[in-house]
Amino acid sequence: MELAIVDLGLGNLRSVEKAVTVAAELAGAGTPIVTHDVDAIAHAKRIIVPGQGAFRDGAAALARDGGAIGQVIREAIARGTPYLGICLGLQLLLDESDEAPGARGLGVYRGAVRRIPDDLVFEGRRLKVPHMGWNEPHLLSTRGGAAARDVLCTDKPGPGWFYFVHSYHAMPDDPELVAATATYGCLEITAALADGPLLATQFHPEKSQRAGLSLLESFLRRGL
Repeated sequence: MELAIVDLGLGNLRSVEKAVTVAAELAGAGTPIVTHDVDAIAHAKRIIVPGQGAFRDGAAALARDGGAIGQVIREAIARGTPYLGICLGLQLLLDESDEAPGARGLGVYRGAVRRIPDDLVFEGRRLKVPHMGWNEPHLLSTRGGAAARDVLCTDKPGPGWFYFVHSYHAMPDDPELVAATATYGCLEITAALADGPLLATQFHPEKSQRAGLSLLESFLRRGL
């Protein structure tokens, strides 16, 4: 199978499938399959893990059936299978989250997902949590930034504007994994992680119009 969109039983799958289908046709990357079948995921040449919802629900989905889906995702990442995580698909790469004490993520990278502070102030006004709406990620000069440049910055100097909706953001122990950040008040939010063929975004490409479609197409062209 060319491309598996992993179904964790969490929201937004249909809009991800529609956007990825268009991008896959443009990239010549085959037809995506939405699946929770571990054999299909294990044999996919590319994996996309989307998700909207709570960290605890995502962790529970990974732990079902003896943790089979979680294990097959970890093994695929370890083999170097191109991986795109979207929103919760980014957060679950880390160990834990403030949102769900005691729930365990994939643990691919050491670190935690932290809540955006409720007391952020910008130009005299308190900022709302969740961070919701359009924002512009900034590519960093990190190992992660170098790994993500071919996907985030294809025909433009920067990634562009993307749609965010979240109350938590990833803080890996290794800052070199952070590929891009976005500014919210005085806080630099982790917008993307990258490591070799792995890219994970806190923002939603499937909700981000042309910039999002360009990102998906660039990711799917990797290795073709």
